[in-house]
Amino acid sequence: MTFNEFNLKDLLQKAIDEAGFKEPSPIQEQAIPFVLAGRDIVGQAHTGTGKTAAFGLPILNNMKGNSGVEAVVIVPTRELAMQVSDELYRFGKFLGVNTATVYGGQAYARQIKLIENAGIIVATPGRFLDLLRGNKIDIKPDYVILDEADEMLDMGFLDDIKEIFTFLPKERQTLLFSATMPLAIKNLAKTILNDPEFITLTKSDVTNSKITQTFYVVDERERDDALIRLYDYKNPSKSIIFCRTKKEVDRLSTFMVSQGFMAKGLHGDMEQRQREEAIRAFKTSKLEILIATDVAARGLDVNDVSHVFNYHLPFDSESYVHRIGRTGRAGKEGIAVSIVTPHEFRMLQKIEKNIGTKLEAKIVPNIDSVKEKKITELKNQISEQEISDYALALVEDLKEEFDISTIAFKLASMISASTLVQGNNNIGKSESDIKRLIENSNRYDNDGSSSGRNSRGGGRFGSRGGSRGGDSRGGDRDRGPRTGDRNSRGGDRDRAPRGDRPAGDRPSRPAGDRPSGDRAPRPSGDRKPSGDRGPRPSGDRKPSGDRSPRPSGDRSRKRD
Repeated sequence: MTFNEFNLKDLLQKAIDEAGFKEPSPIQEQAIPFVLAGRDIVGQAHTGTGKTAAFGLPILNNMKGNSGVEAVVIVPTRELAMQVSDELYRFGKFLGVNTATVYGGQAYARQIKLIENAGIIVATPGRFLDLLRGNKIDIKPDYVILDEADEMLDMGFLDDIKEIFTFLPKERQTLLFSATMPLAIKNLAKTILNDPEFITLTKSDVTNSKITQTFYVVDERERDDALIRLYDYKNPSKSIIFCRTKKEVDRLSTFMVSQGFMAKGLHGDMEQRQREEAIRAFKTSKLEILIATDVAARGLDVNDVSHVFNYHLPFDSESYVHRIGRTGRAGKEGIAVSIVTPHEFRMLQKIEKNIGTKLEAKIVPNIDSVKEKKITELKNQISEQEISDYALALVEDLKEEFDISTIAFKLASMISASTLVQGNNNIGKSESDIKRLIENSNRYDNDGSSSGRNSRGGGRFGSRGGSRGGDSRGGDRDRGPRTGDRNSRGGDRDRAPRGDRPAGDRPSRPAGDRPSGDRAPRPSGDRKPSGDRGPRPSGDRKPSGDRSPRPSGDRSRKRD
């Protein structure tokens, strides 16, 4: 179906057409008719499924346009408040409907002034409750929407929500949207909604079919190198990298800038002004990469994000769906890339099971594959480049000193610098490694795991980035030292810095001279009692086995 079939107001339909919306998403198709009919609804849908339009379009259509606030939308974060407000304004601009965005960190007087001239308020719970408690505003909205209700629950806003509804009129239409339905949200729905219609998206509707989802398996120490290699190969136009922690965002943003990328971080410890500036720069393409935590990017709505990268997997499938929902918006195609370690593979499978989608396993491209792709792109650029008058004049001047072939070779040498590829030749696990990982996981499943999958060893791999030359690792670095904090690779692991030494060209040294984080495992039973003591006489302590003493230098421990 199309949006025209909803028979919305002409000026509203005009805004929809201008926004480029043609066909409604599943949540929009199901929710809009009920909202238009005046029904309360409970919608279970994840971020990125089009919820704002699902409630915004029918509410805007039914608003009378009288003076005063007719609708209130309550959301968990400031970023989401700004995004929802922008989208509602875009839909309602031809109707003359103003929106007021209300959240903490802004002056009360300014927000109250905005509310006086608004038809819709988009607010975070804390600041909205402050305004109601202080009798700073007197509103009687006909429509109240709770968006991301489970997120507000997780953030501790449930009591605030309950109190907010004590200030609102009993006669109203209430809409509640939540990605999950924990008991507390179900109980809240029973309290604030009147005979609601329940809308639940199936697993096949949870993730956008236009998003290609892939994963790469690497060792922990290879995360940064894998990320750079994938950026070299994929060359995304605008992308978001998701991290688990604020510290990780800060480190990775510094690192990406040191590698020549236009990148900025986004997390909750930043000042509101800094966060707004980062989002604005990203929206206007002054930034090509935004590195963010889940909470900071909640509700971020940028239609031209080509790629989403999971630097680490999130801890739950809801966060995964939220993350990848930042791409593939407004009917466009998107790519979601996850970097995982063997230890995270079970988490990956759990996410796959919960969202009802299998991610495609891929191999990090080697240097030759990236070079080949870069050269192909460069050739295409050259073939499509128009010849300017300035270029003709320049070549004529150069011909006085060089023949035409030499000029061509010199110019080609200048521009071919863009095809340089840094890093180890082979990064991450090979196809055979990943298949073995899948087989081992399947074996565990068949022995009684909850995931219950059968054989998945075949058909998981897409196009490979090039021949890996077996399972070899390291040893073929063709770059100089990188700047940035390369000693911390996303985990808090203690290890000695690598310095400028190539990964595959390390000098041998005695085991006793090895830093603790770089020690090889020893056979079980080869454990020496603490201290620097020799073997005890048998009368002091009976050994658990027939162990002989080992030299004090062989005190290596197995690393976690």
